[in-house]
Amino acid sequence: MHDDVTPPASLTFGQRVRRFRERNGQTRAILGGLVGRSSEWVKGIETGRLKTPRLPLLLRLAEVLGVDDLAELTGEERLSASTYTKAAHNALPAVRDALTTYQLTVPDSEPPTAPELRERVRQAWQLWHGSREHRTRVSAILPELLADLQHGARVLDGTDRRRVLTALAETYHLAQLYLSFQPAPELVTMTGDRAMTAAQDADDPHAIAVAAWYMNHVFRDAGERNEARIDLAMSAARLLRPDDDAEDLARWGLLHLAAALSFAKIGRTGDAWHYWDRADSAARRLGNRYSHPFLIFGRGMVDAYAITMNADLMRAGTAVSAAERIDLAPMPSATRRSFHLIELARAHSMQKENIAVIHLLRKAYDESPETARFNLFTRSAVMELTTSGGAMIRDDARRLAQKIGVQAAA
Repeated sequence: MHDDVTPPASLTFGQRVRRFRERNGQTRAILGGLVGRSSEWVKGIETGRLKTPRLPLLLRLAEVLGVDDLAELTGEERLSASTYTKAAHNALPAVRDALTTYQLTVPDSEPPTAPELRERVRQAWQLWHGSREHRTRVSAILPELLADLQHGARVLDGTDRRRVLTALAETYHLAQLYLSFQPAPELVTMTGDRAMTAAQDADDPHAIAVAAWYMNHVFRDAGERNEARIDLAMSAARLLRPDDDAEDLARWGLLHLAAALSFAKIGRTGDAWHYWDRADSAARRLGNRYSHPFLIFGRGMVDAYAITMNADLMRAGTAVSAAERIDLAPMPSATRRSFHLIELARAHSMQKENIAVIHLLRKAYDESPETARFNLFTRSAVMELTTSGGAMIRDDARRLAQKIGVQAAA
């Protein structure tokens, strides 16, 4: 959260909501749709005609507005969004130490070779996408892997150094994903910035393009203005030669998908689908069976993100209809399959279809428990469903709440 948008203590709850909404470039209709309410409801909140909503809806509002600390939204210091929505993985302190410890002297030992380091990074990404407990598995190797890569980047030179820097950037991306949805937003920003720096030092357009994709996520979460996100993605895309090979084309498509997601977040429908069409074109050129080894860009990813975009554009029915034509099973990533199931649950939630919501969230948990456990929508929706709907829904929600570690709503 930037200091210049932190609300003064004198602002009311409604004034704070409006401040964060305008920071994000969202209309009242967009914000209302994302939390399952009308634009008049948002107006009522902002003008003080309506009171502060109950905790489950308050948490959903904080999530959509990109507010990590409920105290910044409500003005009440005792309320913290991380207390209710963000879980801290038990290895977070070790990963934090690895990211904030600086080796001021060069170790006497020889670093692993560049090929060895790159192979370890490849295996780490396989763990992330292939393990149902991906955060736990990856956190066990991140500290040592980061240390060895940093050592190699300091002592190697020439082509080997550039290759290690590219691998280091990819590992910072992995750390950024590990840190996401945990109470450590400053570390997410740090890893995004370090990845971009390593990619630029490597002078590698492929690495810079990937860093721009992940920085787009950082910018969206931090409420950075839309123009900055689009400019970054398109500037990186211009470094690529999408007609030359699959690596360039996949990254080019990924950056246009980033632009599409950014426009969808602020309700610019035409721009959103214009850039999605470009990403779709890249995926089609790559072929239906193509999926990038760690970016997972391909036909399935582009189609699945259409669910997210339709939900963000308040077209929940279209999102649900689009999902009927998507088969997530071939997607080579348990974390991705789980995430897109959660996004479909979000679309059903906007239509008040609670049976579908709890079914999809349970399915997402079965695909990847740690994806569901650390997802903010899952945590807030499950909490809300412990008190809403019929007895069967409440019982299922309470069982899932226990599994993902949230307290059932009172």
